[in-house]
Amino acid sequence: MYKILLTLFLIIGTLSITLAQELNCQVSVIAPTLQGNSQNEEIIESLKAAAFEFLNETKWTNDNYKQEERIECNVLINISKVVSTDTYEGSIQVSSSRPVYNSNYKTRLFNHNDANLRFTYLRNTALVYTPDRASVGGLVDVLAYYAYIVIGMDYDSFSLKGGDQYFIKAQQIVSNYSNNQGDKGWGAKFLNNRFHLVNNLLQDLYSPLRKCHYDYHLVGMDNLYAKKDESVNKILMAVKEIEKVYKTQPGSFNIQSFFNAKYEELINIFIEAQPAIRIEAYRVFSKLDPGHITQYNAIKRGKR
Repeated sequence: MYKILLTLFLIIGTLSITLAQELNCQVSVIAPTLQGNSQNEEIIESLKAAAFEFLNETKWTNDNYKQEERIECNVLINISKVVSTDTYEGSIQVSSSRPVYNSNYKTRLFNHNDANLRFTYLRNTALVYTPDRASVGGLVDVLAYYAYIVIGMDYDSFSLKGGDQYFIKAQQIVSNYSNNQGDKGWGAKFLNNRFHLVNNLLQDLYSPLRKCHYDYHLVGMDNLYAKKDESVNKILMAVKEIEKVYKTQPGSFNIQSFFNAKYEELINIFIEAQPAIRIEAYRVFSKLDPGHITQYNAIKRGKR
């Protein structure tokens, strides 16, 4: 009997590893306007549990993941307004990271705050995704869209344009809202939203940004602890690729998105570099990402 139980345990353990889903996502929901009411707090907890289950238990790709290979990400839903019964407005912040080879360090791949969240949710309702049409309530599609963006960013960091098929899936979700162009989150006429984020990723014009993402992580970061000086130079060369996009798209949403995820890491990497490298890094970063120029001053000084 003991041997049978042990065999079953090993089989179940093996299946849990083989069948592990792609995302290891932590979900938080905050709603200051709904606090202080037990019924509202139940809605918040129900929403958190439903989003957590949906993101972590949906099979997003055809690849097999081990538990330790799952993509670490975080989702924060901030409900700022109750529009009507069961309809809410707010924002959703999504971030993801991946391990750096030969280290305990994790590099951030994506960090984005989407201020155009509007959805309908009924308490204790499971989230069900239907790829070929817009969902009732909208929340499922927002979560699925960012799941594919996160997965695409991860694949892009291991192979050049490796995330294409997942960005295409995210783009398909956007296209399901083509008849609802008044929605600020999905409509093409609005700036810096889901439509433009994924549409830009798939344009040839943004290929240098995709190449930067790949070179930065696989060529630069993954060798940083074995060949520090060489890798620092490779990272700088990778970021310089973005200048090709900047020439025609200086205010690009996607360039901003890249630096929102990377500016703190870039400071940590280059603050101790050789003076000539620091000066060149400061020139490049402050030009491409003027919003963080004050922080980049630490690179020019060589100290915080």
